[in-house]
Amino acid sequence: MQSHETAAGEEKDETYRRDLRLGYLVHDVSRMRRRAFDQMVAPLGATRAQWWVLAFLARQDGISQTHLSEVLDLGKAALGSLLDRLEAGEWVERRVDSVDRRTKKVFLTRKSSKLLKDLRSVEREFNDRILGDLSSEERYQMIRLLTKLKVGLAHLISVGGEKKSERTAKLS
Repeated sequence: MQSHETAAGEEKDETYRRDLRLGYLVHDVSRMRRRAFDQMVAPLGATRAQWWVLAFLARQDGISQTHLSEVLDLGKAALGSLLDRLEAGEWVERRVDSVDRRTKKVFLTRKSSKLLKDLRSVEREFNDRILGDLSSEERYQMIRLLTKLKVGLAHLISVGGEKKSERTAKLS
């Protein structure tokens, strides 16, 4: 007969293995989704990262480069390189802010409207292909569950920053 401690230990191990598997699945799905999407948009001469910037600008054209870096959670240098490539393709342009000359604002160009239309079409096809086996309710359920994970991660990141400050203060 199994002791209570052994059963609790096995349950703990099973919980650990389940949660580890979930973490790997989330990571694998995210990585594979990025690769598959990049493959689908490659014929358009764009990348998923470029699409991400263009899609955000389509909703908030003329945002400052610094604010764009913050909302996309990209380093300023990484975003700068991405914008350099988008500017070279004539899909965006950066303009100095008329109020604060130190600030650059990012705008879509006329040329980007066709690319955005094409990218949206590819995105629809992509989502149809990868989500096709999920019912509407399953998709909403996945949104709810992933949103819970995202909120938990956002909290962990903000608390992590506080904990890091506390650890740094203790080391001083």
